Amino acid sequence: MPVAVVFETHSISEDNEARVATGWLGGRLSDAGREQAFLLGERRRRDGLDVVFTSDLNRALETAQIAFGAGDLPVLLDWRLRECNYGRLNGMSRKRLDAERSARLDEPFPDGESWQEAVQRVALFLDELADERDGQRVLVIGHVATRWALDQRASGRPLNDFLSEPFEWQEGWEYTLDRRVGWRDAGLGQCSGMTPERRSSEPSLDRRRAP
Repeated sequence: MPVAVVFETHSISEDNEARVATGWLGGRLSDAGREQAFLLGERRRRDGLDVVFTSDLNRALETAQIAFGAGDLPVLLDWRLRECNYGRLNGMSRKRLDAERSARLDEPFPDGESWQEAVQRVALFLDELADERDGQRVLVIGHVATRWALDQRASGRPLNDFLSEPFEWQEGWEYTLDRRVGWRDAGLGQCSGMTPERRSSEPSLDRRRAP
């Protein structure tokens, strides 16, 4: 059976508000981001999810903890869901990242990785997801590189097409993975309108394949 994949970006960070490209630095959610993470929990807590996978960078992990930390839904960390590693340029200005992006499709950032390498890293996670989560509904919390890997699988378009496209936030993206037929984009994830379900148990945290 296919795997239903729901993708959500990490919530707004202090670096987002300051126009800083965090890269592999941890980052921290802003006040607005913490509220956004809480609303993510409202949207998704009763959405039929089997498991949550999140990047292990702090801004993504903080998003998952606020959204799902009061429930019993398993939350698993996987370093392969990280943003592109900008190397010595982690923490650069967003303006500089925009100027660098097109030149870094195949050329790595200094002491970092290229966008192609970052997307291929996420693709390994997606292949494993298809093998291990047959028939499940899975939420993935990540970054730009995470979404580009999903979109590339869904559309078959070359990665270069995405480098110049503006990012427009929305309440989730949904995809269906069946290894026999590939990815199909299932469109916008809609708000469930449910109130958060509070439980005393903590989610399980599993840090997977840390470099």
